[in-house]
Amino acid sequence: MEKLDLKKQFKSLYTPSAKENSIIEIPPLTYIMVDGHGDPNTAPVYVEAIQTLYSLAYTLKFHCKTTLEKDFTVMGLEGLWWVPDMNSFSTAKKSDWDWTMMILQPDFITPALFEEAKSKAVAKGKAPLADIARLETYHEGISVQIMYYGPYANEGPTIAKMHAYAVEQGYRLEGKHHEIYMSDARKVVPEKNKTIIRQPIRKVA
Repeated sequence: MEKLDLKKQFKSLYTPSAKENSIIEIPPLTYIMVDGHGDPNTAPVYVEAIQTLYSLAYTLKFHCKTTLEKDFTVMGLEGLWWVPDMNSFSTAKKSDWDWTMMILQPDFITPALFEEAKSKAVAKGKAPLADIARLETYHEGISVQIMYYGPYANEGPTIAKMHAYAVEQGYRLEGKHHEIYMSDARKVVPEKNKTIIRQPIRKVA
């Protein structure tokens, strides 16, 4: 049975340069999502959201393997982050952040498959936020992104330069700050964290 690897299927989305910003078109993609609010370092709901996402993602994987004879690699964690005034996002208190944590899914995952997997995960008691988890297609469209290496707390200058680059190229920022976590923060030192930072943009008329 061949195993689908979405990182390879969408290689251009998951291998940006760390030296320069790039502007690319992001197609509509399907994710398992859980919404929340507050500092990810201290909010209990954040831990529950991550637990729920991975429980659902792995349950879906094995459900598809047995029922559809289709296998795929479970993707890593991604997050959308925002505050009411995105111009103050980089200086806002983390306790004020809204977020959507999510994991990318293959395009053959249907709402029916998702609900079946959700029922299984709930029965095992491993998806505490299953009631607010959802399957959703998210379309960012034209976006600017860069690969960032280092602690999450030091992302500010990289984000500011990326935003400035987009404006210089004739775009305006639109939509939510997007981070794609390519490293397991539990297993690497902060200086070696590998994160794709992405921001949807639109051409100024």
